[in-house]
Amino acid sequence: MRKRELKNIEWGILIVAVILSIIGIVALFSATQETEYDEFKKQIIWLGVSLVIMLLVMLIDYETLTKFSPILYGIFIVLLIGVLFTKPINGASSWFNIGFFSLQPGEFAKIVVILFLTFAMTKIQSRKKEEINRPSKLLILFAIVAVPILLIIKQPDYGTAIAFVVATAVMLFASGINKKYIIGAIAIIIIAVPLLYNFVLPEHAKKRIDIFLHPESDPRGAGYNIIQSKLAIGAGELTGMGLLKGNQTQLGFLYPKTTDFIFAVIGEEMGFLVAGSIIILYVVLITKCFYVAKTAKDNTGSLIATGIAGVFLFHMIENIGMVMGLLPITGVPLPFISYGGSSMITNFIMIGILLNISSKRQKTIFVK
Repeated sequence: MRKRELKNIEWGILIVAVILSIIGIVALFSATQETEYDEFKKQIIWLGVSLVIMLLVMLIDYETLTKFSPILYGIFIVLLIGVLFTKPINGASSWFNIGFFSLQPGEFAKIVVILFLTFAMTKIQSRKKEEINRPSKLLILFAIVAVPILLIIKQPDYGTAIAFVVATAVMLFASGINKKYIIGAIAIIIIAVPLLYNFVLPEHAKKRIDIFLHPESDPRGAGYNIIQSKLAIGAGELTGMGLLKGNQTQLGFLYPKTTDFIFAVIGEEMGFLVAGSIIILYVVLITKCFYVAKTAKDNTGSLIATGIAGVFLFHMIENIGMVMGLLPITGVPLPFISYGGSSMITNFIMIGILLNISSKRQKTIFVK
């Protein structure tokens, strides 16, 4: 990488990601003492592996990744089909167990779908930007996204599926899609939500929504996790109860406290100051993602950065929203903080791609 490219890199993105990862590791240290810090030790390894992979990805031109995206897309469709035949873990067939590592194809597929969507969009708009508004072209884009979404729903993993939808929506918006389609999509959602709830969603999904609305209706059953999470966050007050001292965390009332409810651990033991700082860090990260999209040298880089920003935005809002009782529980991890090798590696691959996109821009020239 040339000296000029190194100067252009938006290093703030990496700094924020590393700070979030360190906070997550500290929280895991406190949350895993009864298991002899097993997940804490593994997360440190995953962070090291992720940083190495990120550096390698950063050296690969994002346009090269986009050109190979159709092949990667095909590979991950096969993996998403194959994972359906694995033994379910916590009711979901989402992982391949490879020795000490559990590979979750749905996590990596987010990157691949963003790249392939970018490939398709740039091809469609290569002659005329307005081509994206042709119904036949939109159907192609929807088909690209629909296949992995349906396979992920089949696992079932509704949270990851929604992440694909959000990434696609912000990418279409950035590509200049006509407002009539946006209005139409909102109208369809308003009509479809009650129909999906009453006739499509399985009972366990309905139960999650019902419990989100009325957690006190089943305080010892389905509403237990969210009630304990809210108690933990409230108990932390301004500065927290201290590491290794949280009642809900250390007495085993929070579950799963290393993944879905890690933010509740932070809220209880580190308090509002740290929990609030995490939200600010995510806002900075997402803002910088959109800034990279704005200053990218071409439409390809802009669309990729926008899609990545959409993924981070959804994960942040959904995870923090669900542990605070503001959104239904979907099992979505908190980027860089929740325990998980697949999630950590995926997040840093996206950081590597963003750094590569920013390295190719001319900071003094705004393309948008």
